[in-house]
Amino acid sequence: MKKIKISAVSYTNTKPFIYGLQHSGILDQVDLSLDMPSDCAQKLIDDEADIGLIPVAATLNIPEWNLVSDYCIGAVGAVNSVFIFSNCPIQEVTTLQLDPESRSSNNLAKVLLKNYWKLSPTMVVKAPDYSISTDTFTAFVQIGDRTFGKANNYPYVYDLAQEWMNFTGLPFTFAAWIANKPIPDAFIAEFNKALKYGLDHRTELFETMPMRDDFDIKDYLMHKIDYDLTEDKKKALFLFLDHIKAL
Repeated sequence: MKKIKISAVSYTNTKPFIYGLQHSGILDQVDLSLDMPSDCAQKLIDDEADIGLIPVAATLNIPEWNLVSDYCIGAVGAVNSVFIFSNCPIQEVTTLQLDPESRSSNNLAKVLLKNYWKLSPTMVVKAPDYSISTDTFTAFVQIGDRTFGKANNYPYVYDLAQEWMNFTGLPFTFAAWIANKPIPDAFIAEFNKALKYGLDHRTELFETMPMRDDFDIKDYLMHKIDYDLTEDKKKALFLFLDHIKAL
């Protein structure tokens, strides 16, 4: 059987999924690569992967796509790894520097600015040293492991998953397992079992991971990241895509 090519994001929040794929017996059926979110999405867009754990905003660039898993990278309220960091209140921000590694979170910031905060700062896509802001009115988006331990470094910190819930009353789906072609049902069933295996064995996973003094990784992976792709998360996903289209 031809191996299914899978691209997954190489962040801490995906480690339970990777652990499951590597320890559940499915690995001999797949060709697994670990990538940055933007590269993961591009592989699916370019048909270099069959399934990708991709930022949901990237689905807008895929002609045919389907959700192929019961699991996702989501949050019900604060996620503690997707932020706008600012030196001033969000209402006073004049420039927002976007995260070069992100698709969905940059778009989430834009959606919230337009529809929730009713603001229109200048967006900077490729700012040099984008995550260092000494200007009072310049803020920046940052996601993933690079945010760990940073929440106390800036006077104003906005958790975008919490702000989305404040705006919509819904949880948020940052990334989902997306296929760009039909995938056999039998494989999808095995794939979901493998992902569930990883989630069910997070305690064993923690024994293999370095911990940090400035960030609670166990709390993050057990409670802040909410992995089940519920109906509310699907609803939020499609609502988010509608908002992006209207930007």
